[in-house]
Amino acid sequence: MKESIQYKIFKVFNTIILLLIVFLTLYPFINVVAQSFSSEAYINSGKVSLFPRGFNVETYKTVIKDTMFWTNYKNTVIYTVVGTAISMVLTTMFAYALSKKRLIGRRPLTLFAVFTMFFNGGLIPNYVLINSLGMANTMWAIVLPGAISIYNMLIMKSFFENMPDELEEAASIDGLNQYGILLKIILPLSKAVIATMILFYAVAYWNSWFSAFLYLDQKELFPVTIYLRNMIAGATSGMNSGATSADNLTQIAANIKSVTMVLTILPILTIYPFVQKYFVTGVMLGSVK
Repeated sequence: MKESIQYKIFKVFNTIILLLIVFLTLYPFINVVAQSFSSEAYINSGKVSLFPRGFNVETYKTVIKDTMFWTNYKNTVIYTVVGTAISMVLTTMFAYALSKKRLIGRRPLTLFAVFTMFFNGGLIPNYVLINSLGMANTMWAIVLPGAISIYNMLIMKSFFENMPDELEEAASIDGLNQYGILLKIILPLSKAVIATMILFYAVAYWNSWFSAFLYLDQKELFPVTIYLRNMIAGATSGMNSGATSADNLTQIAANIKSVTMVLTILPILTIYPFVQKYFVTGVMLGSVK
């Protein structure tokens, strides 16, 4: 079928607009990467845009030698893995139960869950609760309070509701109970939404810093986001490390934020391509009835 001139013009303009959007989206990150490899003079004078100026890796060397950075990095990995695992188990079970119309009290439970999206106890009651439960200065203060995202749960609930009832009926006839149906029938058919939820939770835990800032006092328990926050606030741990000399303090001060941002975001950029194919499919299947 021959394309009309109007359609060809539309494709050209559409391509240009999309490329412009991509450039505007990527520019801040490219600029951060460029600054992380640039020298202090060019950064302070505002001459760094898309490419490094005065190539310098001194700050990378200093941060990598900082043992506290790697301790906090390890904490972030642990919090993300454990938190995502707990969240997926609880969210999947809650969503699957609420997706069953025969569940007694289904509507009140759903309304109760939705209610928590708009109202909560407040910062001080939450802080008092975490302390009274003995979870302060532990991993559980990070991974348990936000273990279930109601938004994610509703997406999974809608996804499960779209599953044909005949699948469960056939499985029941074959002798499977509810747990068997969920594990052997439903979950294998839900890879798209599961991968999407894992990405949502993992990114949320990886980027989270306020819970750690609120409930953790020991530096050895901080996630890497607190390390980054302290850099931005001026508590430059990398500059204070023993490996840092007075000659390169100004260089480190100039791009310590950029270097730490790059090192922090790398794992997410590495994982995302493997789950990207499920991302749009999972969200759309769970949100369109």
